[in-house]
Amino acid sequence: MHIHEYQAKALFKRHNIKVPNLIVISNSNETRSSCEKLGGSVWVVKAQVHAGGRGKGGGVIVCHDIEDAVKASEKLLGSNLITPQTDSNGQPINQVVIEAGQEISKELYLGLLVDRSTESITILASTEGGMDIEEVASESPEKIIKQPVDPLGELSINECNDVAAKLGLNLSLYDQFASTLIGLYSIFADNDANLIEINPLIITKQNEIIALDGKIDFDDNALYRNEAIANLRDVEQEDEKERSASEYQLNYISLDGTVGCMVNGAGLAMATMDLIEYHGGSPANFLDVGGGTTAERVAKAFEIIQSGKNVNSILVNIFGGIVRCDLIASGILQAIEKVGLTLPIIVRLEGTNAKEGLKILNGSDFNIITEADLTKAAKQAVEMAK
Repeated sequence: MHIHEYQAKALFKRHNIKVPNLIVISNSNETRSSCEKLGGSVWVVKAQVHAGGRGKGGGVIVCHDIEDAVKASEKLLGSNLITPQTDSNGQPINQVVIEAGQEISKELYLGLLVDRSTESITILASTEGGMDIEEVASESPEKIIKQPVDPLGELSINECNDVAAKLGLNLSLYDQFASTLIGLYSIFADNDANLIEINPLIITKQNEIIALDGKIDFDDNALYRNEAIANLRDVEQEDEKERSASEYQLNYISLDGTVGCMVNGAGLAMATMDLIEYHGGSPANFLDVGGGTTAERVAKAFEIIQSGKNVNSILVNIFGGIVRCDLIASGILQAIEKVGLTLPIIVRLEGTNAKEGLKILNGSDFNIITEADLTKAAKQAVEMAK
């Protein structure tokens, strides 16, 4: 689960990480009073969306007078921001942050993530903070400092100082840097985060370390024990179909292809998508209905798939293990009738009672193509999508 920058900064402040003074607004009429309250002569108006690359997309505007700040708020609020990390529709801007400008001496990058290769939380840091950190990681990976932390221990001052030394920080900044990094680690470990990034983490001309930005992603599977974090969710930033699917415990990701996919099991779903691509097609989605498939969940899956504007055919690929294929087949028929499915559908069943399941489908009045062979089923789905 993603949260907004201003929400991340609120968490930062509670963990002794310095952030700029800011005000969140949802109406451009509040801009003038916000700038006056913050004081100073420079303000930054920042779109609040769940996407990186806001600067490159025009979502971060530096203003040197209040009138410019008002115009920036009017421009951003109510629009959609398209960045290198969004689709062509972009993300809706319902709120902006008005932030006091800072005198920047140096920009750094600092982050934490779960590194499965080392089975640890890993610190990432670089002297090359700013909008082009992705290019730095791709073209000059040696400029990215990586330091794993023992997952069974605590982050120590010595480890923080080690990272500070690798960044070439002045000794006078070590205490501030350690406080910042320990605060980040506490947020990460206590709230089941997957990723935390500060880009940029700045050193001001007043020799202060301040988090100028903040991005945090949390583990969806742990939200049940992090109610305060779950309450930060902004559903308007989420894909409508993906949000609807999650309410039915469906693992769904929308894609741009023409072949809708409904599969039980994440691995099988990925293999099915690969096979569609291999035979010249393009998957319209990833959809894992899970092992405990029910007629209601199947119906919702069909409804979501059919709502995709580019979907021309649907491939159902079910391996019956815990749930028998004959029960799945009956559920598919109930779901098709309930949804009023109009798209061509190819069903491949394998596993427990697969023959019985195929017999049920073939004996129905619906126009369903059944297939026991996955390759043949994928080829048919691709051809029908064309």
